[in-house]
This record gives sequence, structure tokens and C-alpha cells, in this order.
Amino acid sequence: MDYLRNLGSAAVSSLVQKSGLNLPFSLGPKVSSLDGICTLYDATKRDDSSPVSVFEYDFSQRPNLAPLAKNALRKLRTTRHPDILKFMDAVELDTMIYIMTERVRPLEPVLQSSTSKSVQEREDWIMWGIHRISVALAFINDSAQSTHGCVRVKSIFLSPSGEWKLGGFELFSNPKDDAAVLYNLASLMPDNNSWSPPEVKKSGWSALKQGEPSVSDAYALGLLLNAAFNPDHHPPATASPPHPPPPATARGNIPSAVFPLYKRLLNPNAKGRLTAKGFLEVGMTDTGFFANNRLVKVCLGLDNFAIGSESEKTSLIRTLNDSVASFPSEFAVHRVLPSIVSALEYSGAPAVIIIPLVLRIGKNVPDNEYSDAVLGPLIKLFASPDRGTRMALLEHLSEYADKLDKKTVDTKIFPHLQTGFSDTVDVIREATVKSIILLAPKFSDRTLNNDLLRHLAKMQSDTEASIRTNTCILIGRLAPSLGYHTKKKVLVPAFLRALKDPFVHARVAGLMAFMACVDCFENEDLATKVIPNMSFAMVDKEKLVRDQAFKAMEMFVKKLETYTATLPETALAPGSEQSAEAATAASTIQGALVSSAAGAAGSLAGWAMTSIGKRLAASDLQSTIASSTLDRSTSAPPPAENNKTSYIRPSPLMTSISAANSTVTSPSFPTKSTPSSSSKAKGMQLGANKVSPGVAAAALAQQLEEEAAAEEGVSQDNPWGNDDLMDVNADEDDWSAFESAPSPPTPAPQIVAPKPVSATSSFNGIRTGNNASRTPSTLSHASSTLSPPPQNNDWDSGDGWDDTPAKSTPRSVSPAAPSTANMTKEEKAAEMARRKEERKQRIAALKEQKKNAATKS
Repeated sequence: MDYLRNLGSAAVSSLVQKSGLNLPFSLGPKVSSLDGICTLYDATKRDDSSPVSVFEYDFSQRPNLAPLAKNALRKLRTTRHPDILKFMDAVELDTMIYIMTERVRPLEPVLQSSTSKSVQEREDWIMWGIHRISVALAFINDSAQSTHGCVRVKSIFLSPSGEWKLGGFELFSNPKDDAAVLYNLASLMPDNNSWSPPEVKKSGWSALKQGEPSVSDAYALGLLLNAAFNPDHHPPATASPPHPPPPATARGNIPSAVFPLYKRLLNPNAKGRLTAKGFLEVGMTDTGFFANNRLVKVCLGLDNFAIGSESEKTSLIRTLNDSVASFPSEFAVHRVLPSIVSALEYSGAPAVIIIPLVLRIGKNVPDNEYSDAVLGPLIKLFASPDRGTRMALLEHLSEYADKLDKKTVDTKIFPHLQTGFSDTVDVIREATVKSIILLAPKFSDRTLNNDLLRHLAKMQSDTEASIRTNTCILIGRLAPSLGYHTKKKVLVPAFLRALKDPFVHARVAGLMAFMACVDCFENEDLATKVIPNMSFAMVDKEKLVRDQAFKAMEMFVKKLETYTATLPETALAPGSEQSAEAATAASTIQGALVSSAAGAAGSLAGWAMTSIGKRLAASDLQSTIASSTLDRSTSAPPPAENNKTSYIRPSPLMTSISAANSTVTSPSFPTKSTPSSSSKAKGMQLGANKVSPGVAAAALAQQLEEEAAAEEGVSQDNPWGNDDLMDVNADEDDWSAFESAPSPPTPAPQIVAPKPVSATSSFNGIRTGNNASRTPSTLSHASSTLSPPPQNNDWDSGDGWDDTPAKSTPRSVSPAAPSTANMTKEEKAAEMARRKEERKQRIAALKEQKKNAATKS
């Protein structure tokens, strides 16, 4: 077995498992060897991975110790008491026994290190331990009518809470038991004379069978007192024959109130010896050393908290608040903390007092235990309907918020926390709003950008001014964490509502929120949304608000100035015609500084006219634009000679040209017609740049072909069914009307109906920047907007751009297409098919004309 011990705990566990035995634990490191009788290991329970301790009894080399190991297992399994080592499981082998208990550690090394504590703290701690052992011995001697037989330092262990637990049950015996090992095998225990009473030293262990079961344990308790308080002077002189009474000088560190009872415990006469039960009763009197011990008082108060009176609860809580800092850390964390949390959850304890105490003690809890020991109970309390509990949780949220994880906050805390927004008590609502800033980093995106903002929107309409103000401040602090689209949608309306609040400090908070969130706004939004929405605050009735508004405005303007300084002088590409025109316009305005609105209007008009003139010269467009002296069509009578102004709608053709050149147009200004302008108009006519009829026909054919293909695709792929999305018979929308409608002989300049295009007429296309296909608006003729048209000169004159202005070629007039407004779906389909066929024929004719023109050329 020594070989197995040398292998280590892991090897021992492996060998035991190979033998076919399934251990309920996993052995960890070795803790201590207890006089060669057993070895203590730290271990882990397999079921739930909880920490446990394992006592290993190895009697392979000393078979005579087997009865002691088996007795320890049997008695520990059947004896249950809070102050006795808690049995959990056991494994029995032929030469080895494993006993699994609660996690403990030996008292001896802790007792030696306790000398670093203050005298009072060490005395309180030892007396608390002696009290627990006295209670255990009183139970064993009186209730179980048995003798422990081995009360010593090495038989006592410490639980995680620091409480003393009685173990070492190897000699535990009942005098009525025939197989009792105390009277026959106690001498096998190492150093058994160090705790044996005088009668045993005189007559042997068998002498105890005739006396009371408590006499041996009482003497050992006296020796334990001396070993705990005076470890350097143990055992005392009275333990050796002739057992003289302890003198006053032998008291050492034993409390003076305990020393008389200590001498009675060590009485060499068994009949006059004080029992453990008598020692306990004396100590628990009103003035007794146990009753006045802080740790003993706290333990008793925690055990009876549920059934205690209000005055007893108040007294206990006051004691905890005053003394918890001086308690041993393990006692506060593992004994006090679980008890008060349980009392808070199940006994209706005052949360306002206990929650701060829980958090105060929780500061000493290790990080790996904090979640279970502190956070778990507090999270459950959020579901409590008690307002005092909720208020205490929110007021002290800063002490534990950083230890909460995102999942817990989002799924366990916020569902209960959000009920505080609608609480009828305004203090709860305000505390809920203030707590959000601590929990916001733990919220999911949905909770932060959706659920929470809905509640905050309601809070901005709260009846309490302070809540409205704090809500605005909260939104400002949450702004950097919000999503991009949420910022654009929420921030300006939220802060604007605060600016309109009747409470002056809410308005100031709105302005400060605008300033704090300046980086959350894009520069365009800052200029178009923020500044316009907060500018009215500069004339607020309150000076405090006005001053803050001017500071905010100054900040926003400076930011915009910084931003605009990085922008180019013009958005047009350098080197383009448009850049040259813009530069010309800028120089025109800069060269003509004006001081009135009329002068500015004139400058702008000159700029626009200059741009239009440059556009006509630079773009080399093939268009029908003519000056005010162009010959008007013979079909249109001239206007009155002394009509100086004529306000005419913009020509669709002019609109198309403007869009193609991306230049700024100005309102049309009337111009007086002069006789000398007629000769100049002839030079501006576009007949000199005439395109051959074949090219014009080819362009028209291509256009009609694209239109036919588009029409065919619509008729086949219309996802809305066979109903037309547009009235094909409307003159404004139908292409057939454009092709067949005759030119109305109107005497005055006006927008005329579209004219049909003959398949045999020549056509010059308009060149645009992107060669976009023509629309009906670009192909229709209209009057000029630049000047009143003189006699016999208008853009509607002439039937073709290739014809001489003085002549006109009559066009064929196609009959108007029948309307489909009152047709059924079948009739509409037939009509559309007929039009399609006609269009195909026109396209074929145009292609033939193109072919003939190419042959002739």
C-alpha cells in the first residue's frame, strides 16, 4: 500500500477503478496524514463536481487497525449532528476504506497560524470553536449515551465557513455495545496517553466501561482548551501524576472567566469532574462566556432568525453591521452570508438593511464564487413585488453591476426591471431610470434600440420634472451605444421634446444633450436638423437656457466651419465645360458686388444668361433652339408688334438641353424685339449642320425599334396581369398619339400637342451628354422661354429640321388611335397587337429607306 501511496492520488484512483469498483469521487491532492491512522485528501464528487474530502484508512501493513477504521465508518455513518463531520459516502476494500465527507481541513495548522490575529479576535474565534465542540460532545454523551474517546486537536476539522467539526470516530463506543473498541483497542491509537484521563492512566481503558460515558470526554475537553489557548505549554502539568490542580500562573491565554471551569474539567476525580454539558450550560447563561461571544451570538441569531421577534432580528442585524468587518473572512462569507440571504428570501427580512450587508460581505467572496454566493440571490429578488426590496437593489446596483453578465441582465433582470418604468411611485420610476446607465452595456441590441427606448419615450412625458430631466440625460449618455439608424431617428426628437419642456432644467439638459452628442450627428444632419430645431432656445424666457443655447450654437457652427473648410470650392469636375461656366459665373458675381436685392437679382440673371450662351457655343448641340429673331412657322400668325413681353412655358426641348448639360438655368426674362435681330437669326439656324436623311431615318428607326421591344416585354412580363398600369389612349401618355396627332394652327405661342413623325421625313437627333434615348417631351416642339417670338420665327415653324425655314413640307395626318378606355381585356389585347403590327411596318419602311439612302450615297 506504501507503493500505491507513492504513486499519488490519481494513480490510486486509477488502480481502484481497474479493480472494477466505481469510485463516487475523484481524488485530489493530499492534505495531511493524521498520526498514520488515516490520510486526508481533497477530492471532487463525480455527480455534481462539488468539493469533498476523503479519509483514506490503509491497514494493509497493520491489520490490527482494521477494527478502528471500520468502527469510524460505522459510527460516522449513523451519527448525524450539525457539529459533527458530515458523512456523504464510503468505499470499502479488503485492505482499505475510503470515507467521503464534506470539504474540511485540519484544525492544527490553522490554530498555529491564528497567533497573527489580535488577542480579542483569536479569543472569540477559539471560544466559538470550543462552543461547537462542547455542543457535539453534549449530544454524544447524553443523547447517544456514548463516549467519543479521542477528543484532541487532530480530531477536529474546519468547514469552509470556519466552523469546528468533530471527527476522529475511531474509538467512538457505547458501553452497552459488546463490540465496543474503546475499552479493548484504544491503546492502539498513537500517543493515546496524551488525552487519557487519570483513571485510564491508572487502570487502563477498560476502567471507563464502569463509569459515566462523559467523564473521559470532559477531561479531554479541558486538555483541548489548554492546547488551543496555550499551544506552547501543552500538555499542562496537571495531566501527569500526581495531577496537581492548575495554579493561576498556568492560565496563560485562557480567558479568566473560563479558567475556573477549566480546572473543574481537569479534576482527577471522575465523580467531581465537570461534564461537557455542564460546561456548556454555564457558558450559555446570560453573563456566560459563550452567550457574550460575538460569533456564538451571531450563529445562534442566524439559526433562529426565521422564528425570532422583530427586536431580536433588529439586534442581530445591528451586531452584524457593527462587527462583520472583524469576523473571520471564511465565517462571514460561508456562514453569515448564506444565512442572511436565505432570511432575506424566505423570512421577509428588511431588504433595505440586509441587501447592503450582503454586498458588504460579498466584497470578500472570491470571484469564482461570487456569482453563486451573491449574484444568484440578488437576481431572484428582482422578481419580488416588494418596493423596498426593488429600491434597495437599484440604489446599490453600482456595487454589483460590473459582475453581471449580458445574458443574465437581458433575460433575468430587465424583464422585471422594466416594470419600474410604470410604477405608481415616482421614486421607483426615477431610480429605474438612473439604474439603466449601469446596465446598458449589458443589454442586447434589440433591448437597447427597441424595448428600452419605448419606455424612455414615455418617461419624457412623466408628470415628475426630475424624471423627465434625468430621462433626457440618460438618452444623451446612451447615444454613442445606439445603432446608426436609431440615432438618426431618435436623438433629435428626444432632445427637441426636452427643449420644449416647461421645466427649465429639462430644457438645459436638452441643450447639453445636443452638445454631448455632437459627434453622433452627421454634418448634414447638424445643419438641417439639429441647428434648426434648437435655434428657438436662443430666445428662451430663461437666461440659463439662452446662455446654454448660444454656447451650443457656437459649438455647432464651429464644427460646420471645420467641415466645410475641407470641401472643394465647387462640386464640378475640374477641366469640364461646367467648371469653366461655374468659374465664369463666380467671377461675374464677384466682379459686380451689389448692395441691394434688385442688384443681386440682376447679377444672377446675367450669370444665368451667360451660362446659357456658353452652353450653346461649347456643346455643339444639334437642336432647334433659335434666337428671338428666328422665322416663325407660316402656320402661326405673328404676335402684336408692340407686345413687349410674352410669358411662355419652358420648352420641353430647352428642358432636355439643360438637363444634358447640367447647368443652372434662371427664370426667363422678357426681351424687346428689334428689327435688326432678323438678319442674325438666319445665321443661328441649324440648317448648316444638316444631317443626311438616311442618318435621321436610321435614328428614328432605332428608337421605334427599342420602343416596340419595350412594349412587347411589358405585355409579356407584366406581373400585375393584363390590366394596363397606364392609360394607353391618353394623349399625354400614348406614343401613338405622339405619332399621329396633327399640328394645331394656334395663333399664339403655347405648348402644342405632339405631332406625328412621317416615315419619309428627315430627322436630326439631339446630342446629349450621355446619348440618352429621346422621350416624348424632348421630341415635342414648344415656344421659347428666353424672349417673345417675333413675326414668322418660332421653334414650331417648319416640319423638319433639315428643311429651309421659308418652306414647309406638309405631313401626313394619321387617324387618331381608338381609345381603349371602354374596351374589354380581349379588345385591348387585340388593339395592342394591331398597333404593334403597324409599328413593325413603319420600322421596316424606315429600314428600307435607310438602305436606299446608303445605296444612293
